[in-house]
Amino acid sequence: MQRMELENGTVKTEFSLLGFSDHPELQSVLFAVFFCIYSVTLIGNLGMILLITTSSHLHTPMYFFLCILSFIDACYSSVIAPKLLVDLVSDKKTISYNGCVAQLFFFCSLVDTESFLLAAMAYDRYIAICNPLLYSAMMSKRICYQLVIGAFLGGTMSSVIHTTNTFQLSFCSKEINHFFCDISPLFSLSCTDTYKHDIVLVVFASLVEAICLLTVLLSYMCIIAAILKTGSAEGRRKGFSTCASHLTVVTIYHGTLIFIYLRPSADHSLDIDKVTSVFYTLIIPMLNPLIYSLRNKDVKHAFRKVISQMFLS
Repeated sequence: MQRMELENGTVKTEFSLLGFSDHPELQSVLFAVFFCIYSVTLIGNLGMILLITTSSHLHTPMYFFLCILSFIDACYSSVIAPKLLVDLVSDKKTISYNGCVAQLFFFCSLVDTESFLLAAMAYDRYIAICNPLLYSAMMSKRICYQLVIGAFLGGTMSSVIHTTNTFQLSFCSKEINHFFCDISPLFSLSCTDTYKHDIVLVVFASLVEAICLLTVLLSYMCIIAAILKTGSAEGRRKGFSTCASHLTVVTIYHGTLIFIYLRPSADHSLDIDKVTSVFYTLIIPMLNPLIYSLRNKDVKHAFRKVISQMFLS
């Protein structure tokens, strides 16, 4: 990796994040909105982790994966939100070169880890519905840990590729038209042709998406086939209800990622990307625990039990 060099040969060790500076009158409002969103994200995800770890009847593979999902959402939102909030109330909106590298690395790593984890959760639902008698054996603690470790390793490897590919570029400007160090706005600062780097981005992003979405698609094809074979309407309703939350999260999450990273570079509008990035860096991590808690009877029951115990004590 190399430090950015401007055309006059001067070495710069920091970037300026333009963020939402084109709307200075909204800075205070945006700070309040994003602070509330980030607070709800942390409370929701950390609360979900605490609820799952303290409720013995939630110690199953599905809730183990949900606990890890909440941890990832809290982490990758924290990679972006604190810096964004500081910039909204600061006159100097800068990030060091090394800080930019670190932010992009951890962000890409956690985003791709979540993609692999959502695929593992789809596989878990497939085993639970299509092979219920073998569920305990096929989704043992050891296998669950292996799937989670594999998700983190896959996310880390993907992030190394994307981060290295991005910071091999020479940058002609230090002004990033975004609120964090993301791939597309950094590509737009390059002094040289980014065609080969675009190819690397699309190939590896497509590979991750293909692996994850194919796993989800095949799992749900088998799940739907198994549910439709169920004789009773109540059985079918329960089957679809079991998967509804996960399918909702997968659709929102992957739909946003595909829109941001896999559409042609000619169609990129950094202003549109900024709005979309707010959605998947801040909104989705906040929505995930709400989606799972509001649509899940076990989680709602565990929450009521914890609240009752708090009042009784």
